[in-house]
Amino acid sequence: MPSFPAEQVELGRRRIEWADAFMPVLARIRAQWAERRPLAGVRISACLHVTTETANLVRTLAAGGAEVRLSASNPLSTQDDVVAALNEVYGIPTFARRGVGQDEYYAHIRQALEHGPNLTMDDGADLVTTLHTHQPSLLAGVRGGTEETTTGVIRLRAMAEEGKLRYPIVAVNDARTKHLFDNRYGTGQSAIDGVLRATNLLLAGSTVVVAGYGWCGRGIAMRARGMGARVIVTEVDPLRALEAVMDGYEVKPMLEAAAEGDLFITATGDTQVITEPHFLRMKDGAILANAGHFDVEVDVRTLRQMAKGPRAVRPSVDEWELPGGKRIRVIGEGRLVNLAAAEGHPAQVMDMSFANQALSVEWLARQAEMPRPGVYPVPEAIDREVARLKLESLHVRIDTLTEEQRRYLSGWEQGT
Repeated sequence: MPSFPAEQVELGRRRIEWADAFMPVLARIRAQWAERRPLAGVRISACLHVTTETANLVRTLAAGGAEVRLSASNPLSTQDDVVAALNEVYGIPTFARRGVGQDEYYAHIRQALEHGPNLTMDDGADLVTTLHTHQPSLLAGVRGGTEETTTGVIRLRAMAEEGKLRYPIVAVNDARTKHLFDNRYGTGQSAIDGVLRATNLLLAGSTVVVAGYGWCGRGIAMRARGMGARVIVTEVDPLRALEAVMDGYEVKPMLEAAAEGDLFITATGDTQVITEPHFLRMKDGAILANAGHFDVEVDVRTLRQMAKGPRAVRPSVDEWELPGGKRIRVIGEGRLVNLAAAEGHPAQVMDMSFANQALSVEWLARQAEMPRPGVYPVPEAIDREVARLKLESLHVRIDTLTEEQRRYLSGWEQGT
């Protein structure tokens, strides 16, 4: 690994420690694992956003005895000071650099795999697909893995359905203590944070179009409306569209919404959500951002073909000029806006997501016999334990059922 400037290493260390102060659940797991060493001898290859919160997750894995190698799961999400501190202060080999091209990005993933992992940890499934397609000789040593995000779970389920997935993977994203909080409150706040840092836009009085009303889209819509914006939701799922209507939002096709929006934020996990017909209908100066994992939701490739540019108008904002002079502005090259233009989710919410990751890895490491290849839910006991620990860290107490209440809920004899 290259050497890093001392001031960069020190900045990374301070920022990692700051995030750690807001991740009490993960810190508690780390302290327990330092004594028990439940991951002793386990090799873990991880492909995650290299942020301060991720640093505290991999520190926890290392405290549990694991040999960890980390690469980035997005070229613009890497925080270089965190890379420096992980390598120099914490001794965790981390292969990442902000703004790398595609070749270097995948080279880093291959470096993270070189030690021959027993377990994998992924955010978007790029490591898993690289392992299956480019380094299949390592598959024999892999017992299981975890996946952090919606897009990755979608890809892995597609692999499983085609019979291509070679080992079991726990869908951490689907844990209730992950998607109900990380996706909704984390993405809701951090996506808006990225937009505001990049643009200094006033949301009050603006029309914000949110593409997708899953948990990420709900969080974004909720935060935009809370800051005074008129919010339009676009959807392809009739149930989610109906939910958005019942939650008080306008719901329209994107082609109609394109003519009305001042700011567009995609959160669908799909491709070409905003493309040429939409660009042509947009207002002069429309701002586009993506909160989905991959940079395919806003069709920047087509925009490049039909418009002049890009012209950098602010840090993280490129302006494109269509024939006739209309301007469209794209934040973070259409990549994940909360990390391309800001710092990602707050540590408090990643505390729960990464506690799920850590405890799911421990669960996998304990299995004498692994499940068949496929995508599996986080065990219910882990989900509940993460919620219990988080409440405890917040000094919140709740009621417990009486024995009579337990009998009532488990029986069927009592009626009206």
